[in-house]
Amino acid sequence: MKISILNGPNLNMLGRREPEIYGTVTLQEIEAMCREHAMSSGCSVSFHQSNFEGEIVGWIQEAREIASGIILNPAGFTSTSIAILDALKTFPRTIVEVHLANIHRREAFRHFSYVSLAATGVICGLGPYGYLSALDFIRRQESVDGSEGKR
Repeated sequence: MKISILNGPNLNMLGRREPEIYGTVTLQEIEAMCREHAMSSGCSVSFHQSNFEGEIVGWIQEAREIASGIILNPAGFTSTSIAILDALKTFPRTIVEVHLANIHRREAFRHFSYVSLAATGVICGLGPYGYLSALDFIRRQESVDGSEGKR
């Protein structure tokens, strides 16, 4: 089982950007945590970050052919990207939206998510552990539903 983990804009700045909101763990550390957790569960992950919407759309389209599920932290594209929503709608398996911070405790404009309209589930406010929870959920969901996980 392969799971695609996709990260949006500015997440490459984790550990240096607003640590009071996002913590001090870097994206590289989150990637290492995810790879170790996936390996111990018999899965593999592809892990990407981009500041460019089109690149994320391309990775979602590629995931259709290679992934049992997608974990997406859309970051700044959460409440703005219809293009990412449209790409996610073509993915027939499990999608988990992840946010490090609790978006509902932040500014009102962060409360709406286009990604949520396509996601199987949403995890927010658990910091980097949200990614690990998402990995566990997809692994369990796909082993129950098979390669055509339900949204």
